[in-house]
Amino acid sequence: MRLTSKQAAYLQGLGQQLKPQLHLGHEGLTPGVAQAMEELFAVRELVKVRALRSAAAETRALADALAAASRAAVAGVVGRTFVLYRPNPELKERLRLPGEERPTPTPAAPNRAQPRRRKSL
Repeated sequence: MRLTSKQAAYLQGLGQQLKPQLHLGHEGLTPGVAQAMEELFAVRELVKVRALRSAAAETRALADALAAASRAAVAGVVGRTFVLYRPNPELKERLRLPGEERPTPTPAAPNRAQPRRRKSL
């Protein structure tokens, strides 16, 4: 899943308010972590993850691996924290990304205004 730069910036802004819901330790990506991500994505579309100092891999590599394992998109990486996004059509309150849903344009009404006529002298 690919995000545009506007969508990623929007999701990063939403992620600022969140507390990390998952912490990755020295073992990195394990089946337990993948299961925890699936449980988190079942109830929300945006998940904030924190890589602890004991994590062996770089944060960006962990983010990419976890995103690939959970079929999500990396919205942003800052320091040891990253935000993942995966749409969930079953949720009642879904996130609307910029540029995702464009309203259909309505046909323009014909211009019925009459041109002004000059008064004759």
